[in-house]
Amino acid sequence: MTKYIVVSGGVVSGIGKGVIASSTGTLLKTTGLKVTAIKIDPYMNIDAGTMRPTEHGEVYVLNDGGEVDLDLGNYERYLNVTLSRDNNITTGKIYREVIEKERRGDYLGKTVQIVPHITNAIQDWIQRVSKIPVDETDEEPDVCIVELGGTVGDIESAPFVEAMRQFQFRVGHDNFALIHVSLVPDMHGEQKTKPTQTTVHSLRGLGLLPDLIACRLLVPQPLNPSTKDKISMFCHVASEQVFGVHDVSSVYHVPLLLQSQGIVEFLTKRLKLDEVKISKEMRKGGEVLGKRWRELTTGQERFFDTVTIALVGKYTDLKDSYMSVTKALEHSAFRIHRKLIIEWVESSDLEPEMQENNPAKYHDAWRAVVGSNGILVPGGFGHRGTEGMMLAIKYAREQKVPFLGICLGFQLAVVEWARNVCHIPGATSGEFDSTAAHPVIIFMPEISKTHMGGTMRLGLRPTVFEPGTETWSKARKLYAGAPKIWERHRHRYEVNPEYVKQLLESGCVFAGKDEKGERMQVLEMKGFQAHPEFCTRPLNPSPPFLGFVSASAGPQIFDEQLKAQLESFKPPHPENAMVSEAELKSGQKVENEHLVSSEVDES
Repeated sequence: MTKYIVVSGGVVSGIGKGVIASSTGTLLKTTGLKVTAIKIDPYMNIDAGTMRPTEHGEVYVLNDGGEVDLDLGNYERYLNVTLSRDNNITTGKIYREVIEKERRGDYLGKTVQIVPHITNAIQDWIQRVSKIPVDETDEEPDVCIVELGGTVGDIESAPFVEAMRQFQFRVGHDNFALIHVSLVPDMHGEQKTKPTQTTVHSLRGLGLLPDLIACRLLVPQPLNPSTKDKISMFCHVASEQVFGVHDVSSVYHVPLLLQSQGIVEFLTKRLKLDEVKISKEMRKGGEVLGKRWRELTTGQERFFDTVTIALVGKYTDLKDSYMSVTKALEHSAFRIHRKLIIEWVESSDLEPEMQENNPAKYHDAWRAVVGSNGILVPGGFGHRGTEGMMLAIKYAREQKVPFLGICLGFQLAVVEWARNVCHIPGATSGEFDSTAAHPVIIFMPEISKTHMGGTMRLGLRPTVFEPGTETWSKARKLYAGAPKIWERHRHRYEVNPEYVKQLLESGCVFAGKDEKGERMQVLEMKGFQAHPEFCTRPLNPSPPFLGFVSASAGPQIFDEQLKAQLESFKPPHPENAMVSEAELKSGQKVENEHLVSSEVDES
């Protein structure tokens, strides 16, 4: 029987439920258990694909093309698993499923209501998805972590809270545990417990009793023993059921912080995890994971040398917009034993207009770019800020500064090359000007022009390196010299085939293309059409990011990592996922007819 651990939140949203859920799962994996995760988002959207990055953080893309909440990125990175779009439940998905059943007549004329129909659909979904294999064992998981997004007491999350109340009886007491994450404000050195008392009272009133209370402190000081005892007394739990999660130097310390407070021992006893059959191989693998995780977290505290990366983006107001990008940079910096410094540069600040309107901003932005060891231009949508991105790309090319362009950054690197090396006047992207005389980047022919959500080129796709690249391509060597690689995509524009010959003749090197050789996907040591950041792992950094960060740290470091990658790199994808694009497409669900919104650039 699968064990379920629900992680809910109170007082305020965004206090770290995802990291606590992921850290709990990581600790259980170190015991040899197989762990999966589900994120519940109470919003009405079908998925996160049509949300503005500055409103909800980055849109994370899965192998099957699912556009989901960024917390699923946390789960994949921490647990080293491969999830599907069904691991993200939204109110929109649940209501759609129930309404479709009602239209088909599945409810046999009954009045369809929140209880029991919506709540049953939620429970059925969780049970179904919790059985799907997500790791290299290809076996049913032992434990499913369910993160309930939002805050207990919100109107929109009420059906999910009620579903969890019912679910505890459906699966049984020994198979259901609840971790409630609450804020403990620190006011002038005094830790206040009243918000936690109130949210737990609210939770109990809804029929859910917390097994563990995670007290989130937004300061470096740990939870005081007296505060812990007070919460224990007023929230009707034992002291061992209250643990503190204060701010630490890195989120990768959180699993060790929880472990030191006995969370594994408590959950083992509460859910009878010691009765779950675990093979010797899995136990050994768990021990190795625990050892490597401790080495990762203790080692980073001793880094003295730094590597500075200028991240030139258009959504820098909310740094969560680039969550996976920053994690990929962090993982790469861990590998080369460097302390990472990210300079956040709003791309529009680099443009000449800013020099007139706000000279201080303009000079600060360029000072950050010029002072960095490497320049990264990530993905995005819309025209705003793209001229600033191309100025940064031009600077990197002319000054021979390590550069990495991702998706839009890759396309802009091609446009910049076309303008300044090929001398094509007015070269641009069809995304910015649909009537341009020289659209070096064009709208992909098979993409819908009326429905935007879920209609891009999405999910895991193969890239084939050109013949002969095994002798000279550094990008290929970063993937251990593999002739074919797989990365996740999210785009609706591509390099215009009509300009490829001219670009190649001028020295623009496309080392990797799609299986048909029609789509340019890898610009040698400069950019990727895909989003390799979505497949990074703390102990297995994304190859393009590792190459970029190590090159930014110096030629010697880069050569060392190139050699190490040739010997030891293994892709993070399951074997059955690394197949042809036709097979991948046939295995992915089509949701286009349900999705009618669009990405909105905030320009």
